[in-house]
Amino acid sequence: MLEHKSASADLAAGDRSNLGRLAIVVLSVLLLIMMAVSMTTGASGASAWTIVAGWFGAVPDHAEQALRDHAVIYNIRLPRMLLGVLVGAALAVSGLLMQGLFRNPLADPGLVGVSAGAGLGAVSIIVLGTTMLAPVTALLGIYTLQIASFAGGLITTFLLYRVATRSGQTAIATMLLAGIAIAALAGAVTGVLVYVATDSQLRDLTFWSLGSLSGANWTKMAASGPIIIASLIAAGFLANGLNALTLGEATAAHLGVPVQRFKLLTIVAVAGATGASVAVSGGIGFVGIVVPHLLRLIIGPNHRYLLPATALLGASFLLMADAISRLIVAPAELPIGIITAAFGGPFFLWILLRKRAAFAW
Repeated sequence: MLEHKSASADLAAGDRSNLGRLAIVVLSVLLLIMMAVSMTTGASGASAWTIVAGWFGAVPDHAEQALRDHAVIYNIRLPRMLLGVLVGAALAVSGLLMQGLFRNPLADPGLVGVSAGAGLGAVSIIVLGTTMLAPVTALLGIYTLQIASFAGGLITTFLLYRVATRSGQTAIATMLLAGIAIAALAGAVTGVLVYVATDSQLRDLTFWSLGSLSGANWTKMAASGPIIIASLIAAGFLANGLNALTLGEATAAHLGVPVQRFKLLTIVAVAGATGASVAVSGGIGFVGIVVPHLLRLIIGPNHRYLLPATALLGASFLLMADAISRLIVAPAELPIGIITAAFGGPFFLWILLRKRAAFAW
């Protein structure tokens, strides 16, 4: 039944299956290019080609410089690049899942309060992790920040769904207003925590709140990577269900989708991907609304192609933003959230202008 629904989705979109497959191939190549750019971009001037030459037995002219390049590439740029791939894919896929769950193009973790909730969980650990929440930190170890962010994102996503959805229908205006309210509440509590933070914690929180990959290392990869990867794998099994859900919950149930269990799995996947991403990169907005919407316009609404394409383009988009942030004010770097907002803000306004008739209420 679900295969029949997927075929119907292809026909409704003008059967863009070939275009979807082509997009995945092109975006895979683009991601490889952006990964290479990320590995060769930075203020240190370290050369990845020196490392590659060493693999083939070439002896560098300056052994000391080669050792420094090796340390920069393997200990700084490589984990930063890998984390950028995972976070970009996670944020983009989270946006796509939310848009499919709520059945509207404005759902995005950053816009509807999910990232704010995940951020509250992370800030709570950053500020209180050595005092009031010290037992939690001791129990969870390196996973404390990620689990706290996951819990915050899960609670806010569930609240948003409960408030904005009634009788299987989600009102766009209600969703946006509920998201603003949830984000405001999370922001208020976060503000209290920032007020009581120490000077060193304030410096970390200020830069973290704008979004950055500058603190990427192998420890953070080990803590957040498995959660993000598990969330992305889970998302991969949701494509047919999301296709069915576009026709409404009743129709999806008749097509064999266990709707309530499906919604719960989608919410958990969004919370896991967003929470783990926010924990290591801070508040990076608009990735989840720009990437899925752009691809939906190009390759159509079939989630069998949208999901992998969204993950690939989201990863490439964040690596591009990271490279720009490192180059535009080198040797310093801008927070990535500023770059993504510069792209995403105008794009979001364009979406509103295209669909303003549908948002009238």
